[in-house]
Amino acid sequence: MEENCFICKKHNGTIQTSGVTIYEDDYVYVGHIDHNGKPNYLGHLMIDLKRHVPTLAEMNPEEAKAFGVIMARLSRALKESEKAEHVYALVSGNSVPHLHMHLVARYPNTPEQYWGPFAVYDSPNARMGGNNEVIDLCNRIRDYLETNPYE
Repeated sequence: MEENCFICKKHNGTIQTSGVTIYEDDYVYVGHIDHNGKPNYLGHLMIDLKRHVPTLAEMNPEEAKAFGVIMARLSRALKESEKAEHVYALVSGNSVPHLHMHLVARYPNTPEQYWGPFAVYDSPNARMGGNNEVIDLCNRIRDYLETNPYE
């Protein structure tokens, strides 16, 4: 754990973020993005590696397997539970040097000029919501994962 890392602080409970835990195991933590009290784009999930490493390259085989499997499962959950037509996946690492992946749902009828992991936020039909809506979405995704094992 790094003392000044936002993601490490989130994992140890030092800071609170929107929503509730969607999934957690020994290697990864999954939650919803948080916009500091501003409305959130519903369906913007974050997969955090628990161990503090900066990029995909530093994962060990067990972490890589857990990360890849939950990425696939969450993408399927966004499509089936939330009716996303596409799921964007992005690892940047520019802001926070702790490996995390953004999974962003794109919903039906999103105009093509708003396609992209952050462009969807500006779509006229963007699904935005406060913490109650984020909690509801987190619970639906968690329920989907629990009732649809990965085989």
